[in-house]
Amino acid sequence: MDRIDLFRTFARVVECASFTRAADTLGMPRSSVSASVIELEARVGARLLHRTTRKVSPTQDGAAFYERCLRLIADVEDAESLFRQTAAQPSGKLRIDVPGRIGRLIIAPALPEFLGRHPQLDIELRVTDRAVNLVEESVDCVLRVGPLGDSGLIARKIGDLPLINVASPGYLRQFGVPGTPDDLAAHLAVNYASPSTGRVEDWEWVEDGEMRTCPMRSRVTVNSAEAYIACCLAGLGLIQIPAYDVRRHLDAGELVEVMPDHRAQPMSMTLLYPHRQHLSRRLQVFADWLEILLKREILSA
Repeated sequence: MDRIDLFRTFARVVECASFTRAADTLGMPRSSVSASVIELEARVGARLLHRTTRKVSPTQDGAAFYERCLRLIADVEDAESLFRQTAAQPSGKLRIDVPGRIGRLIIAPALPEFLGRHPQLDIELRVTDRAVNLVEESVDCVLRVGPLGDSGLIARKIGDLPLINVASPGYLRQFGVPGTPDDLAAHLAVNYASPSTGRVEDWEWVEDGEMRTCPMRSRVTVNSAEAYIACCLAGLGLIQIPAYDVRRHLDAGELVEVMPDHRAQPMSMTLLYPHRQHLSRRLQVFADWLEILLKREILSA
């Protein structure tokens, strides 16, 4: 096997934490993947992986070697595509994972324009609100809203997503209009539980440059943006939501913004992708287009 292929195979094993999953994503027999790592360890003269029946993880030497491998792989891919990129149209398939409502409301309606501009590109658009393992699920990039964990992925910040406080007119007629956070004790909220952790989010607002929080009384708890908005429209309580998400409801008078001077802190919106793919021509043109789209349709809301 070519040396750079050995590097790619080793990197995939580290990312998948499994010889079997790495073999599946590479389309190789598991025995070939294992043999490649053994050959690489013999070449470098060091043990690169801890192997157990449950998991494979890099040794201290393996972790350092993995980081070097990523840079070498990227340099090779850069050299290979140096003359192709400017001359050729990007082609192939991109697998993208985005939050559900952004995918349905913003990205899907705009895709005809992007695909018309790049006729040799195909898009597999996945819409989920859960954490996605890019390598194991063969995803090229994911769009995430909110704080990021230490994933080892390349992060391209798109911007900060503004949040607003809203309620239905029916709710406000029944409970009154809150003017400041001091009024919240007399109000109900639709509680939102994180789909990944189940944790119920407190009500948030920024005051004097600091973020403040308080728990809210609630009779309904949901774990999806669709249900969150639906319950608010039904008059079940206040919610905090990205402005773009309820734009049409605000325009139609179905929802009303409240406490505009006490909004929650904006949420970071970030595009994540594996290091080895950061020079892909098709990924680059999609990321550039997506950033322009989101800044126009969401961040200006």
